[in-house]
Amino acid sequence: MGYEWMLTKGKVIPPMDPDFIPPKLANDTFRKKVSEVESAPEVILALERLNGSISRYSTRVLPESHPLAEANLFYIERILKFLLWQKGGWRVYLYAPEHITRYLQKVYSPNGTRSFDYKFMGEDVYEREFSLVVCGNKEDVPPVNETSYSLGRHMDGCRVGFDLGASDRKVSAVIDGEVVFSEEKIWEPRKHSDPSYHYNEIMSAIKTATSKMPRLDAVGGSSAGVYVNNRVMVASLFRSVPKERFSEVREMFIKMGKELGVPLVVVNDGEVTALAGSMSIGDNAVLGIAMGSSEAGGYVTPAGTITDWLDELAFAPVDYNPNAPVEEWSGDRGVGANYFSQQCVFRLAPKANIMIPSDVPDAEKLKYVQELLEKGDPNVRKIWETMGVYLGYTLAHYADFYDIKHVLILGRCTSGSGGAVIMEKCLQVLKSEFPDLNERISVQLPDEKNRRVGQAIAAASLPELTKK
Repeated sequence: MGYEWMLTKGKVIPPMDPDFIPPKLANDTFRKKVSEVESAPEVILALERLNGSISRYSTRVLPESHPLAEANLFYIERILKFLLWQKGGWRVYLYAPEHITRYLQKVYSPNGTRSFDYKFMGEDVYEREFSLVVCGNKEDVPPVNETSYSLGRHMDGCRVGFDLGASDRKVSAVIDGEVVFSEEKIWEPRKHSDPSYHYNEIMSAIKTATSKMPRLDAVGGSSAGVYVNNRVMVASLFRSVPKERFSEVREMFIKMGKELGVPLVVVNDGEVTALAGSMSIGDNAVLGIAMGSSEAGGYVTPAGTITDWLDELAFAPVDYNPNAPVEEWSGDRGVGANYFSQQCVFRLAPKANIMIPSDVPDAEKLKYVQELLEKGDPNVRKIWETMGVYLGYTLAHYADFYDIKHVLILGRCTSGSGGAVIMEKCLQVLKSEFPDLNERISVQLPDEKNRRVGQAIAAASLPELTKK
């Protein structure tokens, strides 16, 4: 493989995954080797999104003549993969040695190893052909042009907030910032190909919440997936909807807003997680991580704004083990969805000698394992301990890409005692491996009520009421 030497294990080993390789440690090992070399070549990656928004990342690699230079390819490919899912981009400008540019152009192509990413970032999200542009000079790489905007924090009026997950859908009625009604129902959107199923289910939830208030002024919602101006660009919830009918899904929330006759805003669930955290903490620079049917990420900047980044951390690499589990949708190994979600619980359950019922919805499967955890099963506890170790090392990795003061952990996987177990192991990793980072950031697990109510209030606060 040529990069085995950089695969560094941590001091704290996940109880159920001894082969876990934290990207932070592997990257630091690589960078240390580079620092020992004179005239290490610079690599600059610039990712372009819509309206000329551009993010840049710079690093250095080993000279091509170096005996360990083959590791450059793995190192840069994993960095680019992370940046694509953190920042997003339909065009990547690349200033790098030729052996790296050739490799990335081959990998990120219609028939390359990252064909999923090529298609997703191109036609699915940004509705353009994905391209990788090689720059012969540093000056040819476009400068940074980040975009950010205010989101939510509107508390006035009678509002509905909803959250759509792959296993359950939640809805709340909120009057002047106070939740007066909440409902949570199990559903299985990924199994339904008819867009009317999704439309009717969501509208039913909104109307139920509306019936608990004197009127409806606005609707705000969060959902897994990528949303641009209330349009569904791509989302795993709708993966069974055939391509020829996806236009019905794409405009679904716009249609709902018109039918309801009120402002309606829907954004990625990770963004609402971060917004909820910022609102409850009263501070900014918040990274929100929701561990539910998948991993959702969201970020509030130090200025209190939201970026136009994707923050789809479910597909960002968190394990460099070459035999890490393959994520079913993207086909990539070692990405967040298999480490910070119910998928992780299901993956590790057999190692705890747990036979999960196969004939029930995923939400019930998770609940089954969580009930064993609450009964004190030590083998089941190791599942959540493993997730906690994953989290500690991954937060150190995330901190290389985000300016973070607070990390907020939410989601169905943190319910009950599981959240406390995750936190315990996460903090153990931070204290033992990354003491400086442990001093700089605060990792928080809201109480059970705030995990649910805070998210509902944040979602409901998204639309600004129309001035009359």
